[in-house]
Amino acid sequence: MVFRKLPGVSASGMGLRLSQKFVFLLFLSGLVTLCFGALFFLPDSVRLKRIFLSKTETPPVTVGSGSENDAREHLKRPKDQEHPRGMTSAKGETSTKLKSLSRKPVVSREATEERLAGGKALEDLTDTDTFSYAKFKRCLLKPPLGRDYGKPSDPNTNERREKVKEMMKFAWDNYKLYAWGKNELRPLTRNGHLGNMFGGLKGASIIDSLDTLYIMGLMDEYNDAKEWVQTSLDLNSNGEASLFEVNIRYVGGLLSAYYLTGEEVFKSKVLELGEKLLPAFNTPTGIPRGVINLGSWSWGWASAGSSILAEFGTLHLEFVHLSELSANPIYTEKVMNIRKLLNKIEKPHGLYPNFLSPVSGNWVQHHVSIGGLGDSFYEYLIKSFLMSDKTDGDAKKMYYSALEAIEANLVQKSPGGLTYMAEWRGGILDHKMGHLACFSGGMIGIGADDGVPEKRQHYLDLAAEITHTCHESYTRSATKLGPEAFRFDGGGEATATRLSDRYYILRPEVIESYMYMWRLTHDPKYREWGWEAVEALEQHCRVEAGFSGIRDVYTTTASHDNMQQSFFLSETLKYLYLLFSDDDLLPLEDWVFNTEAHPLPIIRKSFFSGAGYGLSIPFQ
Repeated sequence: MVFRKLPGVSASGMGLRLSQKFVFLLFLSGLVTLCFGALFFLPDSVRLKRIFLSKTETPPVTVGSGSENDAREHLKRPKDQEHPRGMTSAKGETSTKLKSLSRKPVVSREATEERLAGGKALEDLTDTDTFSYAKFKRCLLKPPLGRDYGKPSDPNTNERREKVKEMMKFAWDNYKLYAWGKNELRPLTRNGHLGNMFGGLKGASIIDSLDTLYIMGLMDEYNDAKEWVQTSLDLNSNGEASLFEVNIRYVGGLLSAYYLTGEEVFKSKVLELGEKLLPAFNTPTGIPRGVINLGSWSWGWASAGSSILAEFGTLHLEFVHLSELSANPIYTEKVMNIRKLLNKIEKPHGLYPNFLSPVSGNWVQHHVSIGGLGDSFYEYLIKSFLMSDKTDGDAKKMYYSALEAIEANLVQKSPGGLTYMAEWRGGILDHKMGHLACFSGGMIGIGADDGVPEKRQHYLDLAAEITHTCHESYTRSATKLGPEAFRFDGGGEATATRLSDRYYILRPEVIESYMYMWRLTHDPKYREWGWEAVEALEQHCRVEAGFSGIRDVYTTTASHDNMQQSFFLSETLKYLYLLFSDDDLLPLEDWVFNTEAHPLPIIRKSFFSGAGYGLSIPFQ
């Protein structure tokens, strides 16, 4: 071997003494040991570990590693499954095949229910020391899907239920054909819509539809949706998303799908997404900002703007369940902090205004509405109480105090005898009620039984009166569909007087109240009113490639808005299906519905081997 002479160094100087060689080898072995130790024990070494694992060994699945899990799924799949119809490849090429050449085995609803029914199969699903899916299923008072999937014995009612199921399949099939993977379908132009509400997240209609498809027994469609979640739901989007919308649709939809089916993919995805929402609370008061960038944990918080009551007040149900599933109390702590602040600050006439500064923690203006901007805050108070197995006394106290203030200041009776919820602007009433406020009939109804005994019948009567008023807003239009907002001044009642209020975008709130009032009273008029809505939707909103909202409910010459909203699949059709089903389909003894109609189980401490994080943090 020939050595090249180094400049300025003698040949004899290039050699090493024996002691020097020993020190050098000792240093080298220490360096190698340090490198291998770092390779296997540093927190971010999962990719390097994979290099040294045998090809048959699978790296452990960790929460928050969705992209890696997707990669493993991709490697498991045959090449002809890599890009199902409507999905885009890494090169941007889109498959135009109408049918998959190869599919994963389809799991039937009966097989899923049998797998989750009891015994050893259930124990196999126990996934953490804290939450046992097996224990959860055994502690439900009733089977989630009833004795016969809620099928009514009355043939006419069952025929109506089957019609709603057909509407769901029609809406879904067209979404899948023309907008697969996008957030919503544009049925007139037959393409998809992404929008900027979800910050780059895709598939809102898929996530919103999972539980609806499952409870309706549309299992081929459900399996397609589940496969998309496994292979294509990318939670690492980079754009500003609405915290509220992501929570109620994506977090709520994935939680519900997990609790109904026990499929681990839904749990892992929702826990990964939950972590990405936490930075929204990094404000001076802990009141979250309305938007968050899902692609980054570090962003500059903007001091401008206000937080909206209905947005920061509509997190509690989902975040408590995130704490239960993750065994991490931080989610519950975040939403409990919101309650603490709201209880400390002064409320004008006991009312909660719609805008709050996340910097100062004070109200920005005194505008109060039970419709848009305020609505689901009140809904989540009573549902938090119910979801806690009626142990959350603070939520109960806040709800009934708010309801008392609403009755004293907002509830009005029109000259024609209609009860409605007005809006309040610094002490001046605006005699307008929004379609969104029509959820309040159902809300007051489900809370009636837990009020003070002398007011329980009063609350049920009030719920019925509001639901009747909202039905009148439908019957007084040419299409028999209700406008976005209706007024009680200028001689008109329950009608929209402004052109800008005449549209209907497939909203569910009126039908939601029909469903709850049916369950509470079994008065057949609520099913008749629901059927009227079905006929109106079919006549005026069904087009060749899906369902579309309309711009004016007062003309039968429909002008469509070209949008099949994801909440139409999640809420409107689900509530109609439940309205025509027996009460043991998602019984209210075991389930509450989030504001996007995703069913979440009532939390009983017996579900968990631990104390249960959602209920273990005292409210102060």
